[in-house]
Amino acid sequence: MGNNLAWIEESLRELREKNLYTTIRTVASPQGAWLEVDGRRVLNFCSNNYLGLANDARLVRAAQEACERFGVGPAAVRTIAGTLALHLELETSLARFKEAEAALLFQSGFCANLGTIPALVGAGDVIFSDELNHASIIDGCRLSRAEIIRYPHNDPAGLRSLLAEHRARYRRALLITDGVFSMDGDIAPLPELVALAEEFDCMTMVDDAHGEGVLGHGGRGIVHHFGLQGKVDVEVGTLSKAFGVLGGYVAGKALVIEWLRQRARPFLFSSAMTPADTAACLAAVSILEESDELVNQLWKNTYYFKDQMQLLGFDIGQSVTPITPLMLKDEMLTQRFSQRLFEEGVFATAIAYPTVPLGKARIRFMLSAVHEREHMDEALTIIARVGRELEVIR
Repeated sequence: MGNNLAWIEESLRELREKNLYTTIRTVASPQGAWLEVDGRRVLNFCSNNYLGLANDARLVRAAQEACERFGVGPAAVRTIAGTLALHLELETSLARFKEAEAALLFQSGFCANLGTIPALVGAGDVIFSDELNHASIIDGCRLSRAEIIRYPHNDPAGLRSLLAEHRARYRRALLITDGVFSMDGDIAPLPELVALAEEFDCMTMVDDAHGEGVLGHGGRGIVHHFGLQGKVDVEVGTLSKAFGVLGGYVAGKALVIEWLRQRARPFLFSSAMTPADTAACLAAVSILEESDELVNQLWKNTYYFKDQMQLLGFDIGQSVTPITPLMLKDEMLTQRFSQRLFEEGVFATAIAYPTVPLGKARIRFMLSAVHEREHMDEALTIIARVGRELEVIR
């Protein structure tokens, strides 16, 4: 009898040979500027903890109190016996924060995209999707069975051409984009996209996973950043990045949210968010509503770190957000650079295919409000030393 799993062994071998094998490190401490990783104390420059809320005492306390009141799990899907008063309170808070008509919670941002897209379009419909959209958008589009037309990245003129050529052949159309693109740190030209959607009768959807807590007044996201409140049909968000916890949500028109309660499959067929996660997210939203101090600190750190990286001679791409890619392109060099950083005390993960295209490998540095100037200076010194050692800079 043959080995019916031999193909996996061969595939893993090829990944290692091509320096595309992902090594998963183990964290043994709370999130923060410093982490305990694989037994080493290292400066943390790869978490999505933009505002430092993942270990905030106020969120920890809210989670503890929720467990004491509601227990540790919802024990049901939302539509049977899993909707807690906390869930409704968080949905109301998120809608208010995002200045949207309504909001709906999901188990993750990934689930939010998987649930929303197939509920809005299906066979006989069309999706116009930015070619660099996140994997969760890609998978949601595939699940919908709608026709998928990829338009050139952040290119309204290219999109207009495709809309003019194809839109009229389909019943319904959905125009979907990331707000902030997680690998390059650039942002979508949302005003132009919304104008095209109105002209060609498309529903609009933006995944704001890396925009909330970062862009807009007090971190309200890319729609608020461009003053487009009420003009985007669907905003998808995650609660695991700037909010520091876990979960996802959709905010937007009340009619859309009502429909998702009836048709979004992850909402209907998977257990609800836990009480602890929900309460911690409520605390995070409250903190952002009360003050923009953390958001302002995040941007101060971002400007400083980016300026210093460029002065050192590194290529940091086209990023205009706290996401700071060190563009190295070569997969082997990128893996080596990341390993040497870790050995010297900086945790910054190599990003390579299939997360980014072949030949586009980079190390992605993520800034946080919890980084102090001394943390960044120490990291920059190490990055420069490794860069010279590996002949990336002089």
